[in-house]
Amino acid sequence: MLFRSPQGPGCSLYLYCRTPAVKDATTIPNAKKKIMTLQEIIQSRRDTRHFTTDEVPEDALQKALQAGHYAPSVGLTDATRYYVIRSSEVKKAIKLLFEDYDKKAANATDNEQQKLQYQALKLEAIEEAPVGLVIAYDRSVLNSFTIGTVGSNEAIKFSAVCAAQNIWLSLTEQGYSMGWVSILNYHEFKSILGLPENIEPLGYFCVGKPASNYDHQPMLQQLGWKKKEPFPSITMIDSVQSKETVISSFEEKITESNAILSNQLQHKIDNKTKPTGALGDLEALAHQIGMVFQTTSPQIKQPHLVVFAADHGIANHGVSAYPQEVTRQMVTNFLEGGAAINVFCTQNQIELSIVDAGVNYDFPTNTKLIHNKISKGTQSFLHTAAMSPLEVVTCFSKGAAVVSQIAQSGSNCIGFGEMGIGNTATASVLMYFLTQIPLADCIGKGTGVTDEKLKSKHQILATAIANYKGATDLDSVLAYFGGFEILQIAGGMLEAHKNKMLILVDGFIATVAFLIAFKKNPAILSNAVFCHASAEKGHQQLLEYLGAKALLHLQLRLGEGTGCALAFPLVQSAVAFLNEMASFESAGVNNKKD
Repeated sequence: MLFRSPQGPGCSLYLYCRTPAVKDATTIPNAKKKIMTLQEIIQSRRDTRHFTTDEVPEDALQKALQAGHYAPSVGLTDATRYYVIRSSEVKKAIKLLFEDYDKKAANATDNEQQKLQYQALKLEAIEEAPVGLVIAYDRSVLNSFTIGTVGSNEAIKFSAVCAAQNIWLSLTEQGYSMGWVSILNYHEFKSILGLPENIEPLGYFCVGKPASNYDHQPMLQQLGWKKKEPFPSITMIDSVQSKETVISSFEEKITESNAILSNQLQHKIDNKTKPTGALGDLEALAHQIGMVFQTTSPQIKQPHLVVFAADHGIANHGVSAYPQEVTRQMVTNFLEGGAAINVFCTQNQIELSIVDAGVNYDFPTNTKLIHNKISKGTQSFLHTAAMSPLEVVTCFSKGAAVVSQIAQSGSNCIGFGEMGIGNTATASVLMYFLTQIPLADCIGKGTGVTDEKLKSKHQILATAIANYKGATDLDSVLAYFGGFEILQIAGGMLEAHKNKMLILVDGFIATVAFLIAFKKNPAILSNAVFCHASAEKGHQQLLEYLGAKALLHLQLRLGEGTGCALAFPLVQSAVAFLNEMASFESAGVNNKKD
C-alpha cells in the first residue's frame, strides 16, 4: 500500500508537516482551564502532529480509554483492543517503517509536485509524542458472535472507530490530543508489535499535549493543503427509488426471529443426552446449519459438488510442476469417473458436476460437461491483464447460473472444487492483493514444485505485481490477475448464499474464491463451512483472516473439492445428532444440577 496524494481522499489521516510550534500557551485548546461544553470539545478536537514535551499522566490516559470503552460496540462484542506504547525503541521502529513507505510513495509517482510533497513529509510526531496508542479490533469475536446477530469485520471495525472518537474527545476535554497515522503495511506493523493474527489495527495514534491549535482549523486546511467545507453535505430523500417497498419493521422482525431461533437451537443442542459442549465443534456446526436453513430440524437435501476447470496464462512461465495440458486431461478423467473427487462423491452419495470455465481445449459437445468456457485460458498476467472487465462480469454471471439451476433442482447443500494448472499462482496473487499478507506467505508449492522452482515462482509473481500499474479496487484486480474458474466459483458462492444454501468450501484456491465472494458480500460467511486446512502455504493464514475454523486437518493439497466430500459425513453427523439424539427429558435421564 502506498501513501495517497495530499490532494486525494483520506490524506489527512496520516500526513505530517513540520510547522513552528505556537509558543503562546493561551492559544492551546483548554489552556484557560474553563469548563468546555460538549459542542466546544467537538469543535476543538484536532488531528494533532505537534506536541510539547509534557508527559501524559496515567490517570488522564485511563480516563480517555474508559471513554473509548463506553463507545457503541456492535452486538456487545467488546471487540476493541488498546495497546499503549511509551518505549522509545518501539516508537523508532514504527517511525522507520512509515518512513520507508513514504520513500516508496515518492519513488512510485511520476508527478513531480507530488514527489516533492512526499519528500517534505515528516513523521517526527511518532517519536516525539509521549504516548503511542494502537486502537485495534479482535476478529476472533466473530467465531462466537452474539446470539441472533450476524457479525462482520466491518461492523466490529466501525465499533473501534466509535471508540477512537470517544478517546479523542476525552483527551481534548482534558487538554491533550491525538494524531491519527494510517497504517500502510499491516503485516509488518503487526510483526513489530507482536500482535496476533486475529488482531487488526485501526491506526497508530500519537498522544500528548498539543503544541499548536492550527489556528482553530483542521491541520491540512491551516497548512493550505485542502479546505474543509464549513457545513455537512445533507441530502433529503423523500421517495423510494425501487418499485419494491422496503419495510424496516420487517427486517426487525427477521432479526428478532433469528434471535429466537438461535436460542431454540442452542437449547435443543444443550439438552441432548450429553454434557454441555461435549460434541465440540460438531455442536457449532449443527447450530450453523439450523440457522442457514432457518429451522431446529434441518435436513440436507440432494447435496451437490461442482468442479470448475480452466487454464491460466501464467502457467506458461513454469510456475507449476505439470504442463498445462494436464488440465484437460484431468477434466477427461473427471468425466470418466477416475479421479479422487469421483470416488469420494460416490462414497458419500454427492451429485457431481464438471464445468469447463475456460480450458484450453475443445471438448466434445456430447460429453456430460457444463460448457461455460469464457476463452481458452486467461492471458499471462506477467505481461498483460488476464481477462477483460466484461469477462469478469460474465464469470460471475455464469457461475451464478450453474448454482441457480442446482438450487432449483432441490439441493440445499453445495460444495465447490477447481482444476487448473497454474491456479495456485493466480490464487496467491489474489490473496496478496485482497489481504495485504506478504506475497512470500501466500505462495506455496502447489502441485509439488521443488524448492528451487518455488523461488522462481515467487520471483515471477513478484515481477508481475511490480509490473501492475492499474487501480487497486476489487474488480480491477480481478480483471488483471483473476482466473476463469476462480471467479465462476465466487459467483456461484454468492448465488448459493442468495438461495440460502449451505456452502462447503474446499482448500486454498476455493477459499480464495470465497474471499472474493466475501469482499462482495460479507454476510456470506454465515453460510460457509470450511472443510479442511490445506497443506498449501498461506491457507491457514487465509482462514485466520476470515476468522474461520476448518473441520479437518489432513494435509491435503489436491483440490478438486475433495476436502468438501471428505468433510460431508461430519455435516451429516451434525444434522443427525440434532434431529435423532434423545434429549434428557425424552430419555428419562437426569440433567446436570444447577
